Amino acid sequence: MSKSRASASDIREIHSDFLIIGSGLAGLYAALYASGFGSVTLLTKSTVEESNSYWAQGGIAAVVDPEDSTWFHIEDTLRAGRGLNDTEAVTVLVNEGKERVADLIRLGMKFDTGEKGLELGLEGGHTKRRVLHAGGSSTGREMVKFLIAAVEKNKSVTKFESTGVIGFFSDGTACSGALAADANLNPVAFISKSTILATGGASALYERTTNPEGATGEGIALAYDAGAEIADMEFVQFHPTAFYNESGASFLITEAVRGEGAYLLDSGGKRFMHNYSELGELAPRDVVSRAIYMEMKKSGRDCVHLDMRHLDPTYIKTRFSNIYQACLAYGIDMTGGLVPVAPAAHYTIGGVRTGLSGETNIKGLFACGEVACTGVHGANRLASNSLLECVVFAKRAVDGAIEMPQARYRVPVAEVDPALFRSSGSQEKLFRELKTEASRIMNRRVGIVRSRENLEGALAELADMASSLERLSGYYRLKLKMVLDVSAIITRFSLLREESRGVHIREDFPEEDPGWRKHIILKKGEEPAALPV
Repeated sequence: MSKSRASASDIREIHSDFLIIGSGLAGLYAALYASGFGSVTLLTKSTVEESNSYWAQGGIAAVVDPEDSTWFHIEDTLRAGRGLNDTEAVTVLVNEGKERVADLIRLGMKFDTGEKGLELGLEGGHTKRRVLHAGGSSTGREMVKFLIAAVEKNKSVTKFESTGVIGFFSDGTACSGALAADANLNPVAFISKSTILATGGASALYERTTNPEGATGEGIALAYDAGAEIADMEFVQFHPTAFYNESGASFLITEAVRGEGAYLLDSGGKRFMHNYSELGELAPRDVVSRAIYMEMKKSGRDCVHLDMRHLDPTYIKTRFSNIYQACLAYGIDMTGGLVPVAPAAHYTIGGVRTGLSGETNIKGLFACGEVACTGVHGANRLASNSLLECVVFAKRAVDGAIEMPQARYRVPVAEVDPALFRSSGSQEKLFRELKTEASRIMNRRVGIVRSRENLEGALAELADMASSLERLSGYYRLKLKMVLDVSAIITRFSLLREESRGVHIREDFPEEDPGWRKHIILKKGEEPAALPV
């Protein structure tokens, strides 16, 4: 933290046993579980409802069917991950996942049921029906709403909305909380025994994305700046089927639509997925996204089409009611017409490097959910494993925080620079304009298919944008720096990995290279390292 003449009395201090940053599924589950072991402060830079989890449609994958097995789920996850998964993390995810789902049901979470009990969906890359849903294609929303209600009833949890973290109280070896700005840009010091980062991913760094606008990887930037290790940032998963409209409008169309039998059609109205995979439309996401990209390139068009005309219209309207209504708003009845779709940035596979208990290389700082990188997804995430990851590793992060001795780091509240909190409406407007400019660079040069020329061009353009920091001050200058830092890390990692694997596709290195069964790791002030799996 920068030194100034500010006194500790100028800054409000909030003390708790656990500081949890982020209010998606991982943050909410961590807050609820941690409340049984001490006082909890829950921070979110927007509202508690605003998160990637809230918009998740697909569902949560878990082995609850007697005809399924943990072995099958583990194998499906490893197959999707293209040789880069941490097998221990995958085993933990699958074995403990069914326990966490059972916990949620015991707490009162209602998943969709049918005559035979829980309704289980089939999605790309899964060999068995194991995907639970809630509210049809509103699973994330229903789970988040359920946990919000539970958290708000819990007297051990205090939530702070519209409160953005701008830095950790850390010396690079230990962390004792975070400095944040409230809705009025007043400084607040959140001091805690343990800090759990659950801020989600960074796909809103791309112009075309399924994520809410706040998903810009700020948690990754903050952790990196504090000295935490960052891993696997080249792996950005593009969801194959985001709605396409020439106006730029985009929303996710869940994989479950294809799981229920929808076809993908090329510009001539023919199915094409079996040209790329024997699994057809149910191939893993990286395969489907790449296939759609190739079909778009061949036709010169900006989209392909989803076809549900052969499916039961009543079932489609009920099972996918929110998607049906969203398409209707653009004049498309998806039971009788074709739906234009194209890939969009969706999920950040890389993130803050952690162990299996959410621990980072900084004592007292933990991470879970999409912001974290345990290696569980490898080079490509299996559909509906993300919500599962949230609940499994949120609990593990809290357990890790309980077991780890308290970090000892003097919180330098009196050294906080008040200039960090200065801003204006014009600064916010300029920040948004510059963020959009950066997102266009990422979309154009660091998209589904990459090349040295484009990646080097992106780094040059992002470096040029760094001069724009001088046009901003205080809070919004810091926010733009985080956008540029994470964008540059994604690009730099993508340039280093000279192969194509999973969601990372290099047209100048089109094949998998066995020599690249490695994870790229970066720590601030050091050169990247490539560690074998």
